[in-house]
Order: sequence, then C-alpha cells, then structure tokens
Amino acid sequence: MIAAVVLLGVLLFGTGGGYQVTADFQNASQLVRGNLVEVGGVEVGKVNDISLAPNGMAQVKISVSGDFAPLHQGTVATIRVNSLSGIANRYVSLQPGPNSGDKIPDGGTIGADNTNSAVDLDQLFNTLDKPTRHGLQQLIQGSAEQLQGKGKLANQSLRYLAPTLSTSSLVTQELARDQVEFQKFVTDTSNVVTTIAGRRNDLSALVGNANTTMRAIGDENVSLAQALGVLPQTLRQANTTFVDLNSTLDDLDRLVNASKPATKRLAPFLKQLRPLVRDATPTITDLRHLIRTKGSNNDLIELLTKQPKLASLAKADFPRTIRAFQKGQPVVDYLRPYAPDFTGWLTKFAEGAANYDANGHFARIMPMFNAFQLTDNASGSFLTAAPASQRLAGFQTHRQQKCPGGATQPAPDGSNPYREPQTTCDPSTVPPGP
Repeated sequence: MIAAVVLLGVLLFGTGGGYQVTADFQNASQLVRGNLVEVGGVEVGKVNDISLAPNGMAQVKISVSGDFAPLHQGTVATIRVNSLSGIANRYVSLQPGPNSGDKIPDGGTIGADNTNSAVDLDQLFNTLDKPTRHGLQQLIQGSAEQLQGKGKLANQSLRYLAPTLSTSSLVTQELARDQVEFQKFVTDTSNVVTTIAGRRNDLSALVGNANTTMRAIGDENVSLAQALGVLPQTLRQANTTFVDLNSTLDDLDRLVNASKPATKRLAPFLKQLRPLVRDATPTITDLRHLIRTKGSNNDLIELLTKQPKLASLAKADFPRTIRAFQKGQPVVDYLRPYAPDFTGWLTKFAEGAANYDANGHFARIMPMFNAFQLTDNASGSFLTAAPASQRLAGFQTHRQQKCPGGATQPAPDGSNPYREPQTTCDPSTVPPGP
C-alpha cells in the first residue's frame, strides 16, 4: 500500500526524469505544472516546475522526450494559449534550433532572448484608456445582438473568408512591390485617421445613427425579405420593359425628326402666348381662391367633400323626379305646339280691354266662326259667305284635321304647322294665300 502511494506521488508530483532544460521568460503567462510542451502541435514533454529567479525572470523547467532531445542552440520557446477565453490552457511551443548548432546540455538554459511570453487580453485592454474600453465593450455587445439568431447565416458567410484572405494577400503583395507608393499610402492614411480623430464626436454620432438605422432595418426584416423575394420578378419585368423601351425610342426618333420643322414656329407662338399668360394670371389667382380658400364652406374642395352626403340625400329623390318627368313628357309634348298661341294670348289679351270710356275699360268681343269659305270656279278661287249652318262645321271633333299653327299660312322657315309624330292632323289643312 505504501509503495503504491509513493508511485502515485512520483507520477503526479515528480519532476520527471529524462532530458530537462530551463527556459527564462519575462512572464510565465499563467503556466502551471503539467502544461504540455509541443513541437509543431505534437506533444514532446511537460512543464515540470515554475520558479522565480533573483533577476525577476520566470524560470520554467520543461522536460523533452528522447526523440527531440537534446535541443540545439537557437531553439525558441514560446508560451501559447489554446483560446483567448481560457486561463489554464497554456502550453509551451518549441521551435528547435538547427542541428548544426551546439547542443544544449541536460539541465541547460534557453535564454530570455529566445523566449516569448503570451500576451493576455487583460494586458491588451490595460493599454487602452477607459472611453476606448467602453466603446469596445459596446462594439462587442452590438455584434452579439447583431449575430443573435443568425449563427447559420454567419457560418455561411465564413465560407467566403478564404477567397477574401487570398485576395487580400495578393493586394498586400502588390503593395509590397512598390514601397514608395505604399509609404505614401500609409502617410495619407495617417493624415486621414488624424482628421477623423479630430471629428470623433461627429463620428460617434454617425455610428449611433447607423446603429439606429440598422436596428430599424432589422425590425422590418419580414418586409425586407418579402421585397427581396419580389425583386427578381421585378427585375425581369424591368428588363422586358427596357427592351421594349429601346424600340419605342427608335420610333420616338422619327417623331422628334418630324416635330423639328414645327418647333421653328414654336418660339413665335410662345412669344405671342406670353401676353395671354400674363393676362391670365389674375384669372388663375381667382381660380386658385375658388378651389382653395382659408375658412370653412367657401371653396370648391369643401363643396366636393359634401357631395357624398348630397348624393345620399338625392338617392331617393332623383329617381322619383325622373319618373315624374317621364310621366309628364306626353303632356309637355301636347302643350308645346300651343306655346306660341298661349304666349300670344297672354301678351295680346290686355289689348282687347285697353279701350275705356266714362264707365271705365270695356272690351268689344265678337267671335266669328268660319264666316267665309273658299269657293273655286272657272274664274278662280273666291271667298264666299258661308251659311250659318256650316260655320261651326270646322269645330266638330270628327272633322277637325288642322295641326297646331295651321290657322295661318305656313311660314317660310317651315315652323308651322307643327305636327307631332303621335298626332293624326293634316298639315296641308291651312288657309290659302301666300
């Protein structure tokens, strides 16, 4: 039992036998006993011990397996980290010196000039002032919000990183070929950065506004996705439109060529039109006031806004009015031919009672009904006195054939006698004479 405990202690806490060297580092970079020692990513040993030298250097004792032992002069030891977020994840990476160099004896030392300590994030952040660290913190938080739920898309974008890096490498090679231009570029870039630093407040406001803009765009991602989905079809239709537009422009060239002679007379026409436009200015001003005027119920726009209400009120009244007009049309058609007679009666009736004597106005009225009739003989046509028994013959209903306006000779313009399509009168029944 005691032997097993001793063996376990040797395995866990022993310094490890074999080839060992001590590397002097300015900073142990949080190395711990048991960290790996690697060459080209392959484990070749472990860290056996870490101590502090009198000169303040960190002395790291490492063991190296027999395949790589002994090390040669020129060997470089570097403390590296597996990830930036961890602490106890350091290891020592060895870059062996050339085999032609002198061997480093067992228990020998790799000097500080051949060692490199790891740079922690804390050391990097300590070089920044407080506003810069706060801005970097906001940048990291904003990047986290931007990539939240977009991991799959971010992974897809990384597929294009390698072509980007290779292209950047070609650009760097081209810059390295022309040192003078590159130095000029660096100088100009320095001037630009200095100018930007002088306007850092404006730049900060620009970044803040850009952040607000991007957040607003992110809130409308559904609409943006729909717009992008419709965009290909829109572009195809636009392509067809532009193709058709080409032929339209060809046809338009002929129109322009045909219009060139007319444009020569356009300048005199516009010169003559100028006084009209000047004189029309008051009219246009009045029209503008008619269309839109400050106040209520005093312009055309407000009148139009009230038309729907008027239409709703007239919806029931207008059909009834139309039916009344339709039913009254036959009456109007019947009375229209007698409009001149009725108007003449109104204007001439007063003349019958215009005479007066000591007793006042009086009227002499003597109705005569067909007192004469036209008689034709060998000598011609003559008016002869009609017998009393025949004077009312023209007013008998079954013998009335005269049309409205047929009591006088036809006018030269043919306005009488008047015959409606539905009447049965005889337009030829008119008095004789010119």
